Amino acid sequence: MERSLPFLEFVFTDMSNRSEEKSSKRVLEPVERISEVLFGLIMVLTITSSLSVAEAGREDVRTMLLGALGCNLAWGIIDGVMYLMACLSDRAQRIRTVLAVRHAVQPEDAYRVITGVLPPAVVPVLQTAELERIRLHLNQMRDVPLRPRLSRDDWRGALGVFLLVFLCTFPVVLPFVFMTDATWSLRLSNAIAIGMLFLTGYAFGRCANYQPWLMGVAMIALGSVLVGITIALGG
Repeated sequence: MERSLPFLEFVFTDMSNRSEEKSSKRVLEPVERISEVLFGLIMVLTITSSLSVAEAGREDVRTMLLGALGCNLAWGIIDGVMYLMACLSDRAQRIRTVLAVRHAVQPEDAYRVITGVLPPAVVPVLQTAELERIRLHLNQMRDVPLRPRLSRDDWRGALGVFLLVFLCTFPVVLPFVFMTDATWSLRLSNAIAIGMLFLTGYAFGRCANYQPWLMGVAMIALGSVLVGITIALGG
């Protein structure tokens, strides 16, 4: 049978979860990577910004370093687990959709199921003949699992989430490791964080088709506000 409409690959990819088939989708999309880096930066800035340089000694700096690394380590693990849960939920939804189409009594019932999961911009242009092609395609799909399973790419994605959240800690805390003056360490740390926030916003601007430089400046402002809110609420 001729392969069905291209967006079916987007909605129903990896249904059989076979290891020999490679998915063309990236493990983490650019916006997802940007979001994880921003999250990690906010977490570490919340801790470094709470350091009082006027009273800080080496023991205070050491405590802050351990706190920053431990916090991002914990949140990296949590974020990775949440990523895996989202993968399971997404795949379960695909399985339910296929089963609902197969169990539909009338073709019109199957069409309603199909249009319910397709992008809203696509639905108005679909004709009955195209919906029927999709229905037949789903009915003939092989190796549809009874329950969702995590693939190797899912675990790679979870590892990527963890590493992004955790590793973005190091550039911000490195000044405290190699410099003895707490005041200058904090200033350099904040400068590095501002630079990373700008690059995060710049990358987001390119992905979202906004002005990258403007988004870079906006991300610095947004990051500062979020850090301030987190500190004010006792985070």
